[in-house]
Amino acid sequence: MEKKEIGWALFLTIAMLLAYIVPYTLLRNVDEWYGSFLYWSVFAIVIIAVNVLITRKWSD
Repeated sequence: MEKKEIGWALFLTIAMLLAYIVPYTLLRNVDEWYGSFLYWSVFAIVIIAVNVLITRKWSD
C-alpha cells in the first residue's frame, strides 16, 4: 500500500468512529432536528465527496 492509501484508510476509519461517537456523546441531549440528523446528513455528504476524490482516478 502507498502512503496515500494508508492516509485515506486512516481518515475513513476515524470518520466512521466519529459517526458513532459524536451523536451518542456530544449530541445526546439535543432533541431538535439539528442534532444527530443534521450531523449524519452533513457527514454523509462529506463521505460521499471523499469517496469521489478517492475513486476518481480509477480505471480499467
